[in-house]
Amino acid sequence: MDNVATNVDTHAYQQPLGVIGGVFAFNFPAMLPLWTFPLALACGNSFILKPSELDPGAATVMAELSQDIFEPGTFNVIHGAKPAVDFLCDDEHVRAVSFVGGNMVGEYIHNRASANGKRVQSNMGAKNHGCIMPDASRERTLDALVGAAFGATGQRCMALPVVVMVGDANLWVDDLIKKASTLTVGPHDDPKANIGPLITKKAHQRVLELVQSGVDQGAKLVLDGRKPKVPAGYEAGNWIGPTILTGVTKDMRVYKEEIFGPVLCIMSAKNLDEALEIINANPYGNGTAIFTSSGAAARKFQYEVDAGQVGVNLPIPVPLPFFSFTGSKKSFIGANNFYGKDGVKFYTQRKTITTNWWHDDLSSGVQTAMPLLGGHKN
Repeated sequence: MDNVATNVDTHAYQQPLGVIGGVFAFNFPAMLPLWTFPLALACGNSFILKPSELDPGAATVMAELSQDIFEPGTFNVIHGAKPAVDFLCDDEHVRAVSFVGGNMVGEYIHNRASANGKRVQSNMGAKNHGCIMPDASRERTLDALVGAAFGATGQRCMALPVVVMVGDANLWVDDLIKKASTLTVGPHDDPKANIGPLITKKAHQRVLELVQSGVDQGAKLVLDGRKPKVPAGYEAGNWIGPTILTGVTKDMRVYKEEIFGPVLCIMSAKNLDEALEIINANPYGNGTAIFTSSGAAARKFQYEVDAGQVGVNLPIPVPLPFFSFTGSKKSFIGANNFYGKDGVKFYTQRKTITTNWWHDDLSSGVQTAMPLLGGHKN
């Protein structure tokens, strides 16, 4: 801003922080880093990427491709597990850390890096809900739910693992089961496969335990995908097919914990207000969606629901990069959200400069107070 006082101008600039660290989960080994390092570099920083040790190849490929694009030392990749993460949290040259992954690691990184004076943005776990109104487009809604619940084998933070059926929408459950039953489980090179394996044996076992806990606590297993049919030679894989539980309640472990597998929990509500109460009581707030043909219901939902990203007749409302990924509640902690304008703010610091240029060489006298508006006369 020019001319804030006589002969005095003030300007504010966004300048790069310096070195940025990034730590990312396994599920989207290219997309997640691409949420961060291009913007960080565009803002004038350098970047150190620590990919998941479960699938580090994509990061290595990006580093190789970038050699002819970026200046040497601008984009860097380090591999490893906890010691590599601790390095990014502790090293004095790293000014900020971006993280996408689970809550345990995200909270650890936030606490450790923040204690060392760094900025942190942690996108973490989720329990996204779909609110299904009885006036929704039935076939389109059911198709969307099957894709959102079971796509990517449920291994994404914007999956839709919970649906709340409102009123007569509860009558759609049988058709939902039929659609989910048509999905095929198999390896990536099978063109007919819709669902691939889980990432590790540990992840596979955890999903099985969560499904069983739901049954033990009173949920009804209406579609059991725990022993899917797979091509010969692949029987030992980490396979789980589409799995659906009905009668799920808020006190069940299968509802309270992020499953990260192809499992859909179905809940019931009498009306929209009750559905909103269920969704808002959940500690996670990454995303949510409503399916309806009523503009009034959609408007009420989008204003009253407590979640960072809201879809209307759209199950996975991930925003385009010129907006920001606005996860909330237990799904996010940190200074600013990912990409968009919030991302620019995260990767830059504001510098404010105030200048005073006199119109003549005469002394204005000694001043011991803040500069006076209108200047000082002898």
